[in-house]
Amino acid sequence: MTIKQALISVSDKTGVLEFAQGLAAQGVKLLSTGGTAKMLRDAGLAVTEIGDYTGFPEMLDGRVKTLHPKVHGGILARRDLPEHMATIEQHGIPMIDLVCVNLYPFAATIAKDGVTLEDAIENIDIGGPAMVRSSAKNYAGVAIVTDPEDYQPLLAEMQANAGALQLATRFGLAKKAFTHTARYDSMIANWLTGLDEGAEAKPAEAAPTPATFPAKLQLAFDRTEILRYGENSHQSAAFYRDTNPVAGSIAAYTQLQGKELSYNNIADSDAAWECVKTFDAPACVIVKHANPCGVAIDGTLLGAYEKSFKTDSTSAFGGIIAFNGEVGIDVVNAMNERKHFVEVLIAPSFTAEAKAALAAKANLRVLVVPISRALNALEFKRVGGGLLVQTPDNFTAQASGLKIVTKVQPTAQQIEDLLFAERVAKFVKSNAIVFCGNGMTLGVGAGQMSRVDSTKIASIKAQHAGLELKGSVVASDAFFPFRDGVDVLAEAGAKAVIQPGGSMRDEEVIAAADEHGLAMVFTGNRHFRH
Repeated sequence: MTIKQALISVSDKTGVLEFAQGLAAQGVKLLSTGGTAKMLRDAGLAVTEIGDYTGFPEMLDGRVKTLHPKVHGGILARRDLPEHMATIEQHGIPMIDLVCVNLYPFAATIAKDGVTLEDAIENIDIGGPAMVRSSAKNYAGVAIVTDPEDYQPLLAEMQANAGALQLATRFGLAKKAFTHTARYDSMIANWLTGLDEGAEAKPAEAAPTPATFPAKLQLAFDRTEILRYGENSHQSAAFYRDTNPVAGSIAAYTQLQGKELSYNNIADSDAAWECVKTFDAPACVIVKHANPCGVAIDGTLLGAYEKSFKTDSTSAFGGIIAFNGEVGIDVVNAMNERKHFVEVLIAPSFTAEAKAALAAKANLRVLVVPISRALNALEFKRVGGGLLVQTPDNFTAQASGLKIVTKVQPTAQQIEDLLFAERVAKFVKSNAIVFCGNGMTLGVGAGQMSRVDSTKIASIKAQHAGLELKGSVVASDAFFPFRDGVDVLAEAGAKAVIQPGGSMRDEEVIAAADEHGLAMVFTGNRHFRH
């Protein structure tokens, strides 16, 4: 289909002048609206203002521009139906072969502090989506362009095909266009249904309060790759990114080398990355099957790696390693000396020497992710027939907020280790018990139905690693329901405990800690992770 006439009306004018110039150079007539028409005309292009084209001026403060039969008739008429073409000819409506439209900046508007309902409503596009949908519906005869990234490829295709665009191209543009309007409408629906009750009756200058959870939730993700399989080889899987991924999230990764990422690789990489980026000091986190099996901080990344590996060298084999700083050749050499097989290695950056050394391991997946502590606004978990939605667990205990509940007071060093242990426990599957000391994990008990069993497993892990628990500290992700868990960790050698508190048997648990000479602090917040 040869492009003879195009309608251009864009809010985001990135690259549109060059696109219009390219169309004009191929003999395409240009129609346009308002500011877009002025920009094209000022650049010396011959352009027909939409009001002159329809015989009706823009009206109602620009709310009505393109909602006219001469516009939509020229877009929607089926070229293959004689009765359509006869009607078009009868009313003197020229064909519009290409429509270039993007929509009012609703997202940018509602992102502003203090945005009012009136401001938001005025930035809901009407004519734009109507043209996009009309053009996409009639892709057999019209090319609809909503993405500036498509401008140059389309010009190149027209140049190579005597001004024509292929059916496959137009169909692809239509799919992108319907996605564009669907997401635009979803964004509006999410914002409006999330406003506080009575928002419509507030004074025009008052900013409404958006709710955390909209009454109707619309989600939008882009598929980035089809994975080889899911959690198991008989399951199919794909990876989708949020349309606007949070800065520093695993979805923002760049893969430097290695095999394709698997479903489990991505899930475990997320667990490792979310944990390591919470630390200020150089840190290393090793994850196996969604649980940290070794976490440490130190003055250097090498020191952090050495310490984290000691926690559970058996589980570290085939694990995911994440660092919160630039990885150098010293770290890579240490991994090689141990013959440490790793599935995925993640860091904000790697030195040139480290990259060269890692290149010898062709299958090792190496990811670069920008460092940031930003969290998703909401977290989602699919269940049968529904979706669980929650705000992220963004609580991290601080020394000033700890409540000391035992006769024994923790030392400054114990406080430091307790805060480290609590931060690690936040990323361990419940029930979680984490023994720590000197800025490293000593034993991790994860995912048990009984907190006592988690405590015993953590102790056994430390024994297998040859690590001394005498004088260690312990973090529990939730309160101890009975004193037996305290008895076990005291028997293992721990001297201080951090937990949320809040059990009906807190006094019994505190009494047990006093009997054993333990220091115990409450945080007031638990960290269940399922």
